[in-house]
Amino acid sequence: MKTKIRIISIFLMLFIGVSITPQKASAQGVSIGFQVFYDELSPYGTWVYSSDYGYVWIPDVAPGFSPYATDGYWVLTDEGWTWVSYYSWGWAPFHYGRWYIDPYYGPMWVPDYEWGPGWVTWRRSGDYYGWAPIGPGVSISVAYGNGYNVPYNQWTFVRDRDFGRRNINNYYINSSNNVTIINNSTVINNIRVDNSRNVTYNAGPERTEVEKHVGKTITPVAIKERSQPGQSLSKNQLQIYRPQVQKHTSGGQKPAPSKVTSLENVKTSSQKAAETPTKRVNQPAKRQPSQQQKADQPAKQQPAQQQKADQPAKQQPAQQQKADQPAKQQQPSQQQKVDQPGKQQPAERQKTNQPKKAAKVKTTKQAKPPKDTKGEKPPH
Repeated sequence: MKTKIRIISIFLMLFIGVSITPQKASAQGVSIGFQVFYDELSPYGTWVYSSDYGYVWIPDVAPGFSPYATDGYWVLTDEGWTWVSYYSWGWAPFHYGRWYIDPYYGPMWVPDYEWGPGWVTWRRSGDYYGWAPIGPGVSISVAYGNGYNVPYNQWTFVRDRDFGRRNINNYYINSSNNVTIINNSTVINNIRVDNSRNVTYNAGPERTEVEKHVGKTITPVAIKERSQPGQSLSKNQLQIYRPQVQKHTSGGQKPAPSKVTSLENVKTSSQKAAETPTKRVNQPAKRQPSQQQKADQPAKQQPAQQQKADQPAKQQPAQQQKADQPAKQQQPSQQQKVDQPGKQQPAERQKTNQPKKAAKVKTTKQAKPPKDTKGEKPPH
């Protein structure tokens, strides 16, 4: 009897353990709805309602922000080239949904259900790699085909030897060259299918090809699931929050942002650009105002470097004064007081200075100034 009770107890324990495990998994946020996007992104931007796309999000960023170009870089993972953003909210808008560029209000993000390493279309042209955001409502077959046209100013190009850099924003090609590059480019179709998520995406340039141009071996970074919103890259692991997003809610209240702003109350791109310089200067250095400025960063840094290089030249007058002190000390005592305070004279010279009367006598005896042991000529 005791044996039967033990067997039944063990059976019940196993049954309870199995039944509890799936509940724990779901509690870790394996599946979410749009409400998570609405709640998590609200502190970093503005939600507005669009008659075409529903609720869309406008990020609160510096003027000139460009999706998949500002404050981030591409890193090779086991799922292809993946965009790693410096923004704390980058786990969502650069891996779910689509971006479109409104002519008045700038980039807007439209939420969607599928996770991808980066929803962009890729091109290759001579010595360049380029990418551009895929707009909302564009099917994958169209987005990765030759017939999908993106405005030339939405493309970002870099030389193939610079692709994969962590500071890639310093190597963007001037957008004025985009038309020429695009006209001589071909589409990169490195299509992959994630059966576990039922997602088709473009993995970007082939690894072996990039290695050939950059001249080094590239080790893919592993993607590790994160249980809370956010992302971080360390120790060859990209930890990122990428849960399954439900297409339909099971009853209850329909997901919606807690605060929706009328588009009329949102600042346009020109209004943001006209804001006071103080606000724009206070932006983090990594958040560059525009692609053009990103490409020009090395040139902008030259004045500061030039100042450092010029410091010795600025210090020369002081050094010259020290070298010329013997000649200045031959002047009358009143001139010495004006031009050369005693505290500025070298210590050894001060010790050997004669009283004022002796200095006058000594001056009359010397026909020429004393020799400068440092090879300096006395000032005329």
